[in-house]
Amino acid sequence: MVGSLIATAFWAMLPAYVPNNFAVLAGGGRPIDGGREWNGSRVLGDGKTWRGTAVGTAAGFLLALVLNAVNEPVSATLGVGLPTFELHAAFALALGAMLGDIGASFIKRRSGRERGAAFPGLDQLDFVAGALIAAFVVAPGWALATFTLPVLAVVLVMTPVLHVTTNVIAYKLGLKNEPW
Repeated sequence: MVGSLIATAFWAMLPAYVPNNFAVLAGGGRPIDGGREWNGSRVLGDGKTWRGTAVGTAAGFLLALVLNAVNEPVSATLGVGLPTFELHAAFALALGAMLGDIGASFIKRRSGRERGAAFPGLDQLDFVAGALIAAFVVAPGWALATFTLPVLAVVLVMTPVLHVTTNVIAYKLGLKNEPW
């Protein structure tokens, strides 16, 4: 039962987990805020770009298509009925993850934090909130069937652990400037 919940939660969130990683790999580009400031600090900062947002969203969406293609054999191997992604739900998860991260950057700038500064809690769950809100707005039937309360609970516990672990690994590999 617990293994099934973990597998379902992880599978359902994969299209939201990967966009920010691909956004970083896309590197550079025109900042979304165009360099504008609000009350003396950048609205978002140089780390939030149009290219990164587009690449991250595309990566999450494409991953959902791949997951749909391999769903049956993976479900059979694990003995778990994993969810398939409706196209609009897949897009909502990926774009929502990017929008959640952009929203967090806005909050961080308003709180006086510089780019890359830690903001515990927000850093680990911003993209999850954005992805889930977008999925529930764009594909409510799919989201309600997929993200049951037990699955949501697993997502909220599992995501910070995965986030911290992957960020520390990326930092040690020299892919990130900070381990958070």
